[in-house]
Amino acid sequence: MSLTNQQPEFENEGGTIQSLDSTNWPLLNGQKLSLRRLLLNPSAVREPHWHVDANELAYCVSGEALVTLFVNGSKTDSFTVTAGQMYFVPGGALHSIDNVGTTVAEFIVGFTDANPQEFGIADSFTAFSDAVLGNTYSVPADTFTPLRTATRPGKISVRTQPTEVPHSALRTSQYRFDVDAMTPPVNSPSGSARTARKQFWPILEGISMYSLDVTDDGMREPHWHPVTTEMGYVHKGRARMTILNPGGAVDTYELEAGDVYIVPSAYPHHIEDIGDDDIHFCIFFDNVMPQDIGYRAAIGGWAPEVLQAAFGLDTDVFASLPFTAQDPLIVPRVNPVDPAS
Repeated sequence: MSLTNQQPEFENEGGTIQSLDSTNWPLLNGQKLSLRRLLLNPSAVREPHWHVDANELAYCVSGEALVTLFVNGSKTDSFTVTAGQMYFVPGGALHSIDNVGTTVAEFIVGFTDANPQEFGIADSFTAFSDAVLGNTYSVPADTFTPLRTATRPGKISVRTQPTEVPHSALRTSQYRFDVDAMTPPVNSPSGSARTARKQFWPILEGISMYSLDVTDDGMREPHWHPVTTEMGYVHKGRARMTILNPGGAVDTYELEAGDVYIVPSAYPHHIEDIGDDDIHFCIFFDNVMPQDIGYRAAIGGWAPEVLQAAFGLDTDVFASLPFTAQDPLIVPRVNPVDPAS
């Protein structure tokens, strides 16, 4: 399913929001993941808003933005995010994203709900009377009369004045994570995985993301994730994926930049580069510490005789396979790519 080709759910001169959720992809029903693509033009602001039922985890593809959060009581945080960095917003936290750069800011945003709901700050004010708002701020009620006739731009607005980025926004924030700058926990000549997970980013709840790179002669081996659903976005390259379903049905399809896939919990699957260039995926999980069982290491837990009997073999195929103490996750492709079927 293509995210970049989706009809925008919101679009104006300030930018675009595209979504893949349970309303336009029924396969997500019952899952705890959905994705959005946010494009903000220079000087555009994703209005202050909050999500009713979902945490938010975003990866910056390009540009520079100022993220501001109001989390609890009088606690606020403001920080900049650039390409390769991420931010996390707990459910219910008021937040905005302000493009303070000179180019389009692009974000791939994951949520912990298949159809996240939200409130915008402008609409939330107009729900209450002028008198109630006046009492809240200790001012006359007619202070808020202009709100009733103003034309609200919606989810994205455009500033007429530059935003002053405070020096504090460049400091470390617990809600920002520089995923692409980290030393990859998984690293080989065939690719790498940088992991925004609770082990490295303690603030996370209900969601994590891997920044996966696979070379043009590499492959993410067949594997599955116990009690974890996976939803991936193809940032760069062309790939082939195979997913095994309960009952034996097999789905194999090709992916290109802008595509999204979903793998239900514990379904075996693999990812293989079939293009001329490397591939880069942003892979979201509905688990802060996703586990992984790979085919290469898994068979090492049984004697070759047991595997021979399970497969109904007369020859000892498995005795010739190398023992793997730790699963490599990403392996070199030593055989040609299977022809397209």
